[in-house]
Amino acid sequence: MPKFPHVHRHHSGNPRHGSVTRRGTAALLTAVLLTGGLALAPGAAGAQSAADPGAAGAQSAADPAAATTPVRVNQAGYLPDGPKRATVVTAASEPLTWQLRSASGSVVASGRTVVHGMDAASGEATQLADFSAFRKTGAGFVLVVDGWSSAPFDIRANLYDTLRSDSLAFFYHQRSGTPIEASLVGPSYARPAGHLGVAPNQGDTSVPCQAGVCDYTQDVRGGWYDAGDHGKYVVNGGISVWLLVDSFARAERAGTASALGDSTQRIPERGNGVPDVLDEARWELDFLMRMQVPEVKPYAGMAFHKIHDAAWTGIPTRPDLDPQPRELHRPSTAATLNLAATAAQCARVFRPYDSAYAKRCLSVARTAWTAAKANPALYAPDSDSTGGGPYNDTQVTDDFYWAAAELYAATGERGYRDAVTSSPWHTSADALTPTGFNWADTAALGRLTLATVPNGLPVSDIRRVRASVTAAADGHLATMAGQGYAVPIPANGYVWGSNSQVTNNAIVVATAYALTGRQRYRAGVLESMDYLLGRNTLDLSYVTGYGDAYAQNQHHRFWAHQYDASLPHPPAGSLAGGPNSGLQDPVAQEHLAGCAPAACYIDDIGSYSTNEVTINWNAPLAWLAAFAAERRR
Repeated sequence: MPKFPHVHRHHSGNPRHGSVTRRGTAALLTAVLLTGGLALAPGAAGAQSAADPGAAGAQSAADPAAATTPVRVNQAGYLPDGPKRATVVTAASEPLTWQLRSASGSVVASGRTVVHGMDAASGEATQLADFSAFRKTGAGFVLVVDGWSSAPFDIRANLYDTLRSDSLAFFYHQRSGTPIEASLVGPSYARPAGHLGVAPNQGDTSVPCQAGVCDYTQDVRGGWYDAGDHGKYVVNGGISVWLLVDSFARAERAGTASALGDSTQRIPERGNGVPDVLDEARWELDFLMRMQVPEVKPYAGMAFHKIHDAAWTGIPTRPDLDPQPRELHRPSTAATLNLAATAAQCARVFRPYDSAYAKRCLSVARTAWTAAKANPALYAPDSDSTGGGPYNDTQVTDDFYWAAAELYAATGERGYRDAVTSSPWHTSADALTPTGFNWADTAALGRLTLATVPNGLPVSDIRRVRASVTAAADGHLATMAGQGYAVPIPANGYVWGSNSQVTNNAIVVATAYALTGRQRYRAGVLESMDYLLGRNTLDLSYVTGYGDAYAQNQHHRFWAHQYDASLPHPPAGSLAGGPNSGLQDPVAQEHLAGCAPAACYIDDIGSYSTNEVTINWNAPLAWLAAFAAERRR
């Protein structure tokens, strides 16, 4: 579910100039049928011609006409023991011959494609090439179909090791209230601490409320900047920190947590005896707990919904140079339940590593739960969108279910169990949907916890909960099987942040693998990664630094190289939001009119509705990268 579309100040006279390196020339960026039956299909009706001067900025970035080969692969590569499939865009009605060639040009495998037909999301006629039987390793492989070559890719067991680290490092980069050290990230990404009350900053150590909300100030320093802006939102921080902590808890259950352990990340806390992924999560958890309304104040125990600037800042604006006043926004039931859920999860997972911190988390969680029960319908208004997204949500019964599940998993207490079993979400088929969970739809988080964490529910109840997870995963696999690109969302699922819907659904599939050990679920997760890393209608990796052609102009106020060459691109491992058929920003509206749903994306810093980065998109990517990086016996 998207945030309210941001209102940003455009820098007139500063051209949008994408700089993704593409294979081929602009003359090939059109949808023409080619000899051999292959097509460079744009995936959109009415895509602008490369000869149109008004389209110059878009053509050098990633638009629907930017694919330069009809042979679409995971451009990072494949695991030796995993599925290896490619999509071929072609008008041919008969199977085509494919060859897998090594870096030296030798043919190492060959076969025939399987005709799939029309892919509804991209509007392309497709065939599938499956070379999963090839299990040798190497770099620079190319798949050739009737003379057309894919992007080069690797086949190796450690394929996802670096992405596991890079996708998690995103969160250190996004930290508020601490310097980002050159010794950890390199000089290009180093910056002073943002929002510590040091001029020109006006927060976040003593932040007043909006008028009429409260008459005191609160220390709400720390946490992660939510996205490309400088806001910090409890309901988006909640799902993000839950995913990081859940990633570690899942790895612990699988016996693979050492890969996420102490000194595995380049963060200041490395070497402190606590797993690094939990150290990173704690940076956000501390902020979330600071957002709790103090005792004796009105709405005590509730959580302020968000804290951000009084007005939108322009791009670029480095966090420490943000001069805007900062404001706390009215507490909400949803934010309070996010705090209860994540603090309870903290109590359970941190207990072996820092028992005092775990005890503090549980106390905060209990207080938040009690406050939410006393104020069950305090909603954030959808009109509160100046300087930050509203994150409005008037359906909070799912948040109650999630928080109850986490408190029950942490304590085993009857009161929380009764809150779980009496919730309509406990038996609802809508907890796990085809389009996926998100910050506004959190019942799935409670369901996944109850399915995987030992608890005292009746055996029949646990069986039913687990069966709902595998049934949802089977539904995602069926969706993938019906598509030309094997994406775990339906054709109508390309909304704001569609890549997070892909990753969240892949987490459900991965959980089904953990519950059953069935290889089809692992294969589904890996094919979802294929989509993110280039096997898509744009022939583009949505993860910066991974693949032959990748997104690198995501919407961000510091990673703003497209507007200021002295500033960096996003760091490797940053996930772009992805195709959004809603076209909810001026750049998307200008360049993507008529796009097929899966092609409604442009790698332009101004396209915040298709190309922003956020913590709740990188969190599931980090979860999946850790899963995919694990060696299978």
